[in-house]
Amino acid sequence: MQQYEPWENDELRFGRVSRFLDSLNQCRELGVKVTCANADGLELELPYSEHIVGDTDTGVIHGGAITTLMDTASGGSVLCCLPELELCPTLDLRVDYMRPAQPGKTVFARARCYRVTGTIVFTRCEAFQRGPDTTVANCVATFMRIGRDASPDWFWEKIEGRK
Repeated sequence: MQQYEPWENDELRFGRVSRFLDSLNQCRELGVKVTCANADGLELELPYSEHIVGDTDTGVIHGGAITTLMDTASGGSVLCCLPELELCPTLDLRVDYMRPAQPGKTVFARARCYRVTGTIVFTRCEAFQRGPDTTVANCVATFMRIGRDASPDWFWEKIEGRK
């Protein structure tokens, strides 16, 4: 069984990713929060709540909430791995569901970049639950590098915490 050891936190990256998540309506609605961010990647948490249940008979979380968590974690890891901030939209996302998330428990996602080119960033992500650590889904994704200038200055000022 996989053990998810705690990562060391980098406060600069943690702040940037937290402000980025706060700018996304779906993350605010789902309650997604950053638990750790550093140059290696990041970890997010999706707390269990009744409004993300996909099967009311069993209490299992809807797959769309898990996919959103993993896409956001993967995209957030791009903010952590690049030397300078830039916007990188999702090009492709493949999720393999291993098992339903256990009802009533928080789901975490750990993502990291494994290859960065001048135009594409490649990521891997795993969604899991703790105690005992159990994989819920795995994901690979690609993100297109479009540069910092593709977003307005006010957006970067918010992400960098200047306003």
